[in-house]
Amino acid sequence: MAIFTSMNTTASALTAQRLRMDVISSNMANADTTRGEMVGGEWQPYKRKSVVMAPKENQFSSFLNKAMHTRDNQTVGSGVKVSRIEEDDETPFKMVYDPEHPDANGEGYVQLPNVDPLREMVDLISATRSYEANVTVFNANKAMLMKSLEIGK
Repeated sequence: MAIFTSMNTTASALTAQRLRMDVISSNMANADTTRGEMVGGEWQPYKRKSVVMAPKENQFSSFLNKAMHTRDNQTVGSGVKVSRIEEDDETPFKMVYDPEHPDANGEGYVQLPNVDPLREMVDLISATRSYEANVTVFNANKAMLMKSLEIGK
């Protein structure tokens, strides 16, 4: 195990959680955007986006190397990466009656994005706590490495 492996693993989690917070912020900023994208000549509301994460290394060679170099079948993680950012196509748009709105249909209803501010705030708190925990792990690792350097004095 290299000396900086745990720092690299934690750094990958920090990067992924920061991107997750950015996507959540984008969702909150566009919670009232009725013109998110043009589909078939018609404006569609903004669609909620979410981050999908996966293990950083999922190739056969990385698993083989870990299996060959670890004792007692203990595996060492290599971090996390963002595999994709996907749109929420399952949750329907909200329909609000507002006949004065420029995007109202013939019946006076406006399609609003499928963004739930409460859900976004819960996700934001979760991402923030995960980020803070990874910062704590990173700082503890840094302190241990500094102490190990002091042993050599």
